[in-house]
Amino acid sequence: MARLLSRKRRAAPSFLDPHGGRAGEPTLGALTSRRDAATSAALQAGLVRLPAAADTHVTIRGLNKSFGGVPLYRGLDLDIPRGRIISVFGPNGCGKSTLINMIAGLLPVDGGEILFDGKSLRDTVIGYVFQNYREALLPWLSARRNIEYPLLRRGMAAAQVKARVDDLVDAFDVRFDLRRHPYEFSGGQQQLVSIMRALAPRPEVLFLDEPFSALDYEMTLFIRDKLQDVQAHDRTTTLIVSHDLEDAVFLADRILLLTRRPTRIAAALDFDLPRPRGPESIADARFIEVKSRALEIFRREVSAA
Repeated sequence: MARLLSRKRRAAPSFLDPHGGRAGEPTLGALTSRRDAATSAALQAGLVRLPAAADTHVTIRGLNKSFGGVPLYRGLDLDIPRGRIISVFGPNGCGKSTLINMIAGLLPVDGGEILFDGKSLRDTVIGYVFQNYREALLPWLSARRNIEYPLLRRGMAAAQVKARVDDLVDAFDVRFDLRRHPYEFSGGQQQLVSIMRALAPRPEVLFLDEPFSALDYEMTLFIRDKLQDVQAHDRTTTLIVSHDLEDAVFLADRILLLTRRPTRIAAALDFDLPRPRGPESIADARFIEVKSRALEIFRREVSAA
């Protein structure tokens, strides 16, 4: 009987023994590989949703978007951390503005989910500075009334509206007459009014689409400084789209580098240079290192077939 039991043990090696098993039986290593491959395929197919990272403010899962039947985004997953400035940079036509427009609810998605602290956009206060800010300002209203507009739409009392706008005037050191209409101002002044309007309702998430593209260097430095002041005070989660790599890196806590279509995240580079950051920051070794790495990835993606 002992010899029979011994033969049975030898004839039945463990199913989970990576070195055992009959011919054709999967080993533990093979099972693990199959499981990982299946999980990866399910993630790519959008059948499995990854949990959001800790301290995530905006959670994006399985985002799909096509134009004319041509995919732009397929199954994009992205976590945007709370209270950080995130810049988006990539090749021309990769969908940088499209991405933030979908997150902000200005453009419908074809599939997927976008949540703000687990809530829908409907329950979230956002601010948006448009790339064509001249057209986004209401020309029949004074500059001050433009800034007040989102507050009045929310039904805020007149005294509260005045106090909030006065706070913004002080914060941005406004020295031009806000009783004038937007078309009477320079491009930099119009941009400043647009930013103040976006910040007026104290947004949970702020979107900036090419905020420096039409500004001279002096105004760019000024607005960079003021945005850093606001960020330090309010800790607003901020997304910036830029076609200029220096701008993309300068304000960011993290730079998202996009690929060509169909677009994915090529890399996410963290940048921890302390604030406030001034013009001299571009000579800092950490700035140079992150910008060089971003440029390397950008060139790789541009040259990709």
